[in-house]
Amino acid sequence: MPGPRERQNGLAMAVDMRTRLAHVELPNPILTASGCAGSGRELAQFFDVAKIGAVVTKSVMLAPRAGRPTPRMAETPSGMLNSIGLQGPGIDAFLQRDLPWLLSRGARAVVSIAGGTVDEYAELAARLSDASGVTAVEVNISCPNVEDRGQVFACDPGAAAAVIEAVRGRLRYDIPVFAKLSPDVTDIVAIAGACVSAGADGLSMINTLLGMAIDRHTLRPVLAGTTGGLSGPAIRPVAVRCVWQVHEAFPDVPVIGMGGVRTGWDALELILAGAAMVSVGTAIFHDPSACPRIARELEEELASRGVERLADVIGLAHETSRRPGRKLSPNLL
Repeated sequence: MPGPRERQNGLAMAVDMRTRLAHVELPNPILTASGCAGSGRELAQFFDVAKIGAVVTKSVMLAPRAGRPTPRMAETPSGMLNSIGLQGPGIDAFLQRDLPWLLSRGARAVVSIAGGTVDEYAELAARLSDASGVTAVEVNISCPNVEDRGQVFACDPGAAAAVIEAVRGRLRYDIPVFAKLSPDVTDIVAIAGACVSAGADGLSMINTLLGMAIDRHTLRPVLAGTTGGLSGPAIRPVAVRCVWQVHEAFPDVPVIGMGGVRTGWDALELILAGAAMVSVGTAIFHDPSACPRIARELEEELASRGVERLADVIGLAHETSRRPGRKLSPNLL
């Protein structure tokens, strides 16, 4: 028998896919992941970038940056290693070229920023605060702090909080701030709590895991930079765990979940764990139309279970876990 949302008067029914990026409403929860689609131009030939929830840009820094030497990408079983080194044209070029292009296409722009000092993050926030059309800022704190022996900001609650406080203090109040967290920590909940206390409106997780591969022919590291960030399906269980733990601790804080999402079910798994939005990254490299495809598949997954609104299933797995005897609609099972 068809589910209650599959048919009414013989017609297929749509699911309300709207979600909220803090106080900003998005038409659907599917975003690009930072670093995997530039600033959206490369994807525009495959689909209308205004149709997905938002485009999360490649991390922008104050000055142009050439990045690390090649080779800086390598395939691994069920994943990919990258050691790009935050290559980019800098904030001036972004504001003059990339952001206006995104706005001209009607896309919602979530701008990822990165820096080597707290002051650099603050200056980037100030520059974006003066720009129009910024939907939100995602703060990539998985960068080495050059003022603290290169320790990654995201691996220390105090350092992470200092960055978020500086960004929140220089950014217009109406632009949400999302802190992007690293899974390479002992207690991601502690880092999340520090960021929220410092003023983050939401959290993005997870960034890549630090990994490495050896070339079987040269017997040397595959990447010129030796180590790199592991992404792709191999890390999805880690992403689900991190989203689950943070949503359990901070159920009212919106989360952008990411990590190895290839299908609508992958996206729904993160949503059930507590994500209100889902970013798609590595899948784009072999399927440039992955974002709209996954959005369709996610809607089909929800409709087949009789779900009327996406918002109704955010974090649902927590409720079913706490109340194993709870009677769910047969369509949800």
